[in-house]
Amino acid sequence: MTNQHFKKLFLGVFMLISSLGMAQELLKGRVIDDATEEAIPGVNISVIGTSFKATTDANGYFIVTGAIPVGDQKILVSFNSYYSKTIPVVIDLTNIVNIDPLYLQLDNSDITQSQGIISLTENELAEDENAANNFSGLLQSSKDQFLRAAAFDFSATFFRPRGLNSEDGKVLINGIEMNKQFSGRPQWSNWGGVNDLQRNQTFTMGLTAADQSFGGYAGVQNIDMRASQQRAGSQISYASSNRSYRGRFMVSHRSGLLNNGWSYAINASRRAGDEGYIDGTLYDANSLGLSVEKKINDAHSINFTGLYTPNRRGRQTAVTQEIRDLKGTKYNPFWGLQNNVQRNSRIREIEEPIFMLNHYWTINDKVKLNTNVGYQFGKIGNTRIDNGGTRLVETDGQSSYIGGARNPNPDYYQNLPSYFLRNGQDAIDFQYAYEAQQAFINDGQLNWDALYEGNRIVRENGGNSIYVIQEDRIDDKQLSVNSILTADLTDNILFNGGVRYRRLNSENYAQINDLLGGTGFLDVDFFAEETSDINLDQAAQSNVRTPNRIVGVGDRYKYNYDINAEVVAAFAQTQFKTKNVDFFVAGNVSRTTYQRDGKFENGNYLGNLSFGESEELDFTDYGVKGGMTYKISGQKFITANAAFITQAPTIRNSFSNARQNNETVVGLESQKSYSGDISYVYTTPIVKARLTGYYTQFTNGTDLGFYFTEDLTGLPLDDGSAFVQEVLTNVERRNAGIELGLEVQVTPTIKLKGAAAVGQNVYTNNPDLYLTSDDFDGQLTFGDGTTSLKDYHVAGGPETALQVGFEYRDPEYWNVGVTANYFANGYADISNLRRSANFRLDYDGQEFNDFDDEVANELLKQEQFDNYMLWNIIGGKSWRIDDKYVGFFATINNVFDQEYKTGGFEQSRNSNFRSVQEDQNNPQEVFAPRYFFGNGTTYYLNVYLRF
Repeated sequence: MTNQHFKKLFLGVFMLISSLGMAQELLKGRVIDDATEEAIPGVNISVIGTSFKATTDANGYFIVTGAIPVGDQKILVSFNSYYSKTIPVVIDLTNIVNIDPLYLQLDNSDITQSQGIISLTENELAEDENAANNFSGLLQSSKDQFLRAAAFDFSATFFRPRGLNSEDGKVLINGIEMNKQFSGRPQWSNWGGVNDLQRNQTFTMGLTAADQSFGGYAGVQNIDMRASQQRAGSQISYASSNRSYRGRFMVSHRSGLLNNGWSYAINASRRAGDEGYIDGTLYDANSLGLSVEKKINDAHSINFTGLYTPNRRGRQTAVTQEIRDLKGTKYNPFWGLQNNVQRNSRIREIEEPIFMLNHYWTINDKVKLNTNVGYQFGKIGNTRIDNGGTRLVETDGQSSYIGGARNPNPDYYQNLPSYFLRNGQDAIDFQYAYEAQQAFINDGQLNWDALYEGNRIVRENGGNSIYVIQEDRIDDKQLSVNSILTADLTDNILFNGGVRYRRLNSENYAQINDLLGGTGFLDVDFFAEETSDINLDQAAQSNVRTPNRIVGVGDRYKYNYDINAEVVAAFAQTQFKTKNVDFFVAGNVSRTTYQRDGKFENGNYLGNLSFGESEELDFTDYGVKGGMTYKISGQKFITANAAFITQAPTIRNSFSNARQNNETVVGLESQKSYSGDISYVYTTPIVKARLTGYYTQFTNGTDLGFYFTEDLTGLPLDDGSAFVQEVLTNVERRNAGIELGLEVQVTPTIKLKGAAAVGQNVYTNNPDLYLTSDDFDGQLTFGDGTTSLKDYHVAGGPETALQVGFEYRDPEYWNVGVTANYFANGYADISNLRRSANFRLDYDGQEFNDFDDEVANELLKQEQFDNYMLWNIIGGKSWRIDDKYVGFFATINNVFDQEYKTGGFEQSRNSNFRSVQEDQNNPQEVFAPRYFFGNGTTYYLNVYLRF
């Protein structure tokens, strides 16, 4: 070959390579903040209607590679906390489209609104005493209009999208799962108050594909606190509210990626208030978050994140309608004045630091590996008054326990007018009822002086405290390790997979928090009773190995045990993209083990029934899911998803009475479920709409309850009373309904929006029910051992929620919005025991001779709450001063002070036909249902300086 031919060949190859390179890089640019003109990393760039996409690097640059179709295209630019932007471009094979700079405007309303979400998700109504636990925080990062309505406007009612709970979704921080193994729920306060480090969030809705976890029915939220991904800058803010806390001061600084490869971000805040909207609910929280990252080279980065967010909160409780009528919806019986200062007897204190080390490895342009190690430790404490204090008396070799004290809670049923009117209408009954009414109206709060005075009297007579403050403690130590692999197998095939391991050691015990002026407390059960096998001196002992022990502040008593748990899991997922159809398949497998290790030998459960290790519970579970998106056009899509999942029971539902013994739930199995949804999605620059239908069926569910009841049939006790553990197994339930989210950009500044959810959440079978108690041997069942729950509604927020509203966003950086929200079909939680055969049986096990099916059906009818409407107003304004932003954001919820019930439950103290009928025939039901009431008019105001 001549030199001339060689030169021609070389030139031809060079031109071909150059043209191919040009074809592969037809679109690039740089995204910056329109105010600070700083680069924004992590911005998502996609060519609408195609599979081509890119993400900006640490310096804000992006390159969309691949053979993008020639001609007119639209690119979507989106990032958390910024307004999304759609830009038309013309793709030409001969020229690279270079959009530099591409400005994005910060959506301050999104930031400040989401900062207020954590105060909702930490609300007391999210605790175990109410089934309608809230998970609005899970939805805050979603851009879907329906889910935004659920997070911001529906959350005050504890509405649950698709009837799901927070344990049905997964919350990740830096790829590490944060859901608690005890309950399956995320503990939001573990990262509350460091909101400025949480701006980078991704939310994967429902069963759709998630890159870092197999997920759950309620989706996956990943909070990325990686230092290099934080937008550079500083912010100082102050928030005022009358919801949970009264004031919050927050400061943060984020360096961005520095020239030496280091980056860091720090966020500190203080949230406090003597009481929130509900009386006596103090709030005392400090938060510190730190993230530091070192970029070693182009392939490796290591990030450290530490979170320390100790917080104390005064708790509240549900009240009967009688109490509400006397004291209003803000009433809280847990507090009283001590030395003219409010003191709440029920304090919830959480102090669980979290440390994470994350390694990011870019193996090549197509493959990335993220490995994470997390360690969490600390305490969760809940205080309450223990009024079981006694002294030991020995006479002629026989032991007895003298003392105990009356229930000091002001809402105790014997303090209320209904108690004095329950048996008759004599003049003396009316007099006592009137006196109780006036005393409750004029005071009705906890009498701390009386508690100290009672202890003083017995102390001076050589006795122990009869009242103390008990703290129920959970001290957890948890190690989490996982690795997540992401691989672009081809331009159209993406693989995600990962393995994870969690090991938990959980110490559970009660300790003395305050002797209330006394000198000690006798660690025995004053209510213990002898059985044929156990004498009173044994039965009364919390720990027979240290009998009749006097305990002081900080000493463990009553119960003391460990729970050891391990989870090993792996998931794999492949996503396929084609011209008309995108689809994915995913699988998950896990092995879960639990074991109780008793540290006390309980007097009612001697030997290894309570002391030492229980049997090891072992569950192997799996899940499969898949979905597809059919692209009718660039604006119309149909999506469908389906899944079958088995899930190990939580620790909470695995041991029938972990505080006293090693017994596990009889017939315990993994819950099985299957689900499907189908959506029609329409999206244009003017209209965005989604209509979804869904169906989910759960089987083999388990639930536990603890309460005092009377009228149990078949017991040797005269009144059939006992403190019981109620175990419900083989629970089947169905959630079905439709969702609608709609946005219409009427003008560049005015947006109309709407959302709707219409669903039904019901039990679909009659689960198995049995009771356990230290007052009787074995398990107590009734009739065929089931409870008739079929077709009753599963309680937990309204099943119907509708919204209409508008937003106005002015080009001069101010905005205002109004929403009207309508709620219906909320139900009270029913008593399972009342729906069992025990309801129709007398003490001798025979059916009541006056039992009437028609009357019984009326007594057992599930209560449906009244419908209601809530109006909310949002607004804000920001000013740009040189390179700084000053602004505020405010919300007013429930503008017209509408009273409404967010939840409630029947009490199970009366459990048979006669006792329930007699009580409901009283002038005022004594053991009436208890309700949670929503807040009246509340506000949230946040002012900030960003620089």
